[in-house]
Amino acid sequence: MESAEIRRRWLSFFEERGHTVVPSASLIADDPTLLLVPAGMVPFKPYFLGEVKPPAATLTSVQKCVRTPDIEEVGKTTRHGTFFQMCGNFSFGDYFKEGAIKYAWELLTSSVADGGYGLEPEKLWITVYLDDDEAEAIWRDTIGVPAERIQRLGKKDNFWSMGVPGPCGPCSEINYDRGPEFGVEGGPAVNDERYVEIWNLVFMQYERGAGDGKEDFPILGDLPSKNIDTGLGLERLAMILQGVQNMYETDTLRVVMDKATELTGVRYGAEQGTDVSLRVVADHIRTSTMLIGDGVTPGNEGRGYVLRRIMRRAIRNMRLMGATGPVVQDLVNVVIETMGQQYPELVTDRKRIETVALAEEAAFLKAIKGGTNILDTAVSETKAAGGTVLAGDKAFLLHDTWGFPIDLTLEMAAEQGLAVDEPGFRRLMQEQRDRAKADAKAKKTGHADMSAYREIADGSGATEFTGYATNQGESTIVGLLVNGVSAPAASEGDEVEVVLDRTPFYAEGGGQLADQGRIKLDSGAVIVVRDVQQPVPGVSVHKGSVQVGEVTVGASAYAAIDIQRRRAIARAHSATHLTHQALRDALGPTAAQAGSENSPGRFRFDFGSPNAVPGSVLTDVEQKINDVLSRELDVTAEIMSIDEAKKQGAIAEFGEKYGERVRVVTIGDFSKELCGGTHVGNTAQLGLVKLLGESSIGSGVRRVEALVGVDAYNFLAKEHTVVAQLQELVKGRPEELPEKIASMLGKLKDAEKEIEKFRAEKVLQAAAGLAQNAQDIHGVALVVGTVPDGTGADDLRKLVLDVRGRIQGDRPAVVALFTTANDRPLTVIATNEAARERGLKAGDLVRTAAKTLGGGGGGKPDVAQGGGQNPAAIPEAIAAVERLVVETV
Repeated sequence: MESAEIRRRWLSFFEERGHTVVPSASLIADDPTLLLVPAGMVPFKPYFLGEVKPPAATLTSVQKCVRTPDIEEVGKTTRHGTFFQMCGNFSFGDYFKEGAIKYAWELLTSSVADGGYGLEPEKLWITVYLDDDEAEAIWRDTIGVPAERIQRLGKKDNFWSMGVPGPCGPCSEINYDRGPEFGVEGGPAVNDERYVEIWNLVFMQYERGAGDGKEDFPILGDLPSKNIDTGLGLERLAMILQGVQNMYETDTLRVVMDKATELTGVRYGAEQGTDVSLRVVADHIRTSTMLIGDGVTPGNEGRGYVLRRIMRRAIRNMRLMGATGPVVQDLVNVVIETMGQQYPELVTDRKRIETVALAEEAAFLKAIKGGTNILDTAVSETKAAGGTVLAGDKAFLLHDTWGFPIDLTLEMAAEQGLAVDEPGFRRLMQEQRDRAKADAKAKKTGHADMSAYREIADGSGATEFTGYATNQGESTIVGLLVNGVSAPAASEGDEVEVVLDRTPFYAEGGGQLADQGRIKLDSGAVIVVRDVQQPVPGVSVHKGSVQVGEVTVGASAYAAIDIQRRRAIARAHSATHLTHQALRDALGPTAAQAGSENSPGRFRFDFGSPNAVPGSVLTDVEQKINDVLSRELDVTAEIMSIDEAKKQGAIAEFGEKYGERVRVVTIGDFSKELCGGTHVGNTAQLGLVKLLGESSIGSGVRRVEALVGVDAYNFLAKEHTVVAQLQELVKGRPEELPEKIASMLGKLKDAEKEIEKFRAEKVLQAAAGLAQNAQDIHGVALVVGTVPDGTGADDLRKLVLDVRGRIQGDRPAVVALFTTANDRPLTVIATNEAARERGLKAGDLVRTAAKTLGGGGGGKPDVAQGGGQNPAAIPEAIAAVERLVVETV
């Protein structure tokens, strides 16, 4: 029975028995405590906790899941896999133990013709919790399972909770006996390799308290209603129904292994090492495809790192089996064809999935080329020094420079008999993160003691922001810092940080730069505000200097922002929202915001995309944005619950933390986002948006930069002036400029080639004369000197080798020529075999010359190249080469 049929039968069985079918949730967990969905019940967690009312009393689903804690075991055991599908049926106060047990037995043992899975009842073994007499009685007396096939296990194996205070309860597992070839008899309590768990029935009837581990927690009492949460592993059941030895040989994974064998030439079953690699590839490629399908992109943090790690393990295992070129597209296509039967969106989204996967493969192949050499060198150096542990800084270099996940370094080092200083690596990674955090913190706090801000917050509470409704207003100074230290007063010229009880100043956040302006006191004192930050949540700190008079805590003040700056920033922020939506329309939902900065008259917007955005697409995006401006759409803001915002389709920036109440900014019928920033009232106020271009700022992340309003107009005006000047120079219309300029550049390039050819010929003509004038140093022909400035490295090398070839007979020869190119000295030195037999090696001679020139160099014993910083030292370098030749021979 194929996996797709197992899934179909599950959903049909429970739907026919009154359960509401719930589609699989995304693998991206809607839970701040999880990166990815690791279990079938995760999407139902709010129902079990009583936070949300379920849509029906009984539900069923087949949920996509990913778990990676045991990633090193993938391929080595029959059951470990990173992606799996969990079939579940759920009851919220409806049926309980007897109902769940009856459903499970009926579906498993009914004949295939009657819609069941057709398992032999005598091969099913049952485990129950130690004191769950009720469950055992149902299995024995109602279902008819013999008592000898029912085993009682403890809390570790047969009691379920989410690991935190909340619902919990005993569980009963159904296990399938695969036969004596898989181990000794005695039931699941003795051998879980032979007696494989296929279905777990959780009877959630208690509430647990705090505690550690699976066993150390108290039971606080009964739940108000008794619930059912069951999970059947689709892959495990497929393994049994398809009569294969392990989950990797089931239909949805075997086809991937078959494609991998086709691409590498290895045969499954021939050798243990390649068998493990084939299983790793099949599992990891399927998981990668499913993750990309749900919108995950490779990265160095969070779920992006999970994806990158498993993709790179798969690619490396393909290379271990002999693959030399790109393989991901063929493998991903097999997964899409197979899993697409169950998840049609994979087929629909094939192009995007392929694009993301191929980009990551290309990046990793490039990394492997450079990183493997670095690792091999580090391993050789470690072994040569008698060490058994690769230094943490080497692992950090591989990660930071070449994108090697630490897991890959650990794996590759272990293959060569070395451990890795993982604590040292982790320390360096943490130091890097701490530096980044310190830089961000310094911007927010100006290196002030955080306790000073907290004292103000504790005494005065949060700052009331009035800037949505007004640009100025009365307030009171409730906190004052001078040079990062709390102070009662500040004088003219002092650099200060001021906290007001209420302010129209927007503190930098959400990508929007802070307001600037002035704070005037009743005494006549004036503070010029240059920046506003929130080092402590809810407390706005106005940074600036006292321009006139004395400032004191408790004084009444009048705060006024720079209105023109605010309006320019508001235009940029609204334009960012329009750009975000237009990019999503053009590229799909994966073009999600990854960062932004809204400053006066310009903005930058970072978004997810595996490849560069074609110029034509960027032009269409810009056109769409400006079309929206011409529609004069109103821009409105509304406070609502987070659930209501999601229902309305508001876009939330991933990684941001939102409270129960959120602010939603809507631009007509075009855009709706969660946002706390300031905006224009109507799109017509933007005037014009000009996208300047896009570029890469990291793997899978692109950046668009743009101008808005007057800044956009000024840019276009300058471009128009430049175009007019070019028209005058080339005597052509604007539309003819590209062709005419291309023609001119082509002619210029041809002329440069002719000049280069002439120069090279002139340089090479000197070869005969240089060879004839060779010095004789104790029988060694030494040619040393300079050639005309501007001679390139390639031409200099050709000349040196030509001169060496002109030295007659078996006479030892050394040729060392120098030149100056781009204001830097350059040398190439060559020796023949006879010279090398007398100890004269080009690499040694170049290092001596380059050191004199203030640089470095190297190469092989027969030819080497070097350079430096000081052209004036060339005569001294020539003399150093001559001395070394004399000393050596």
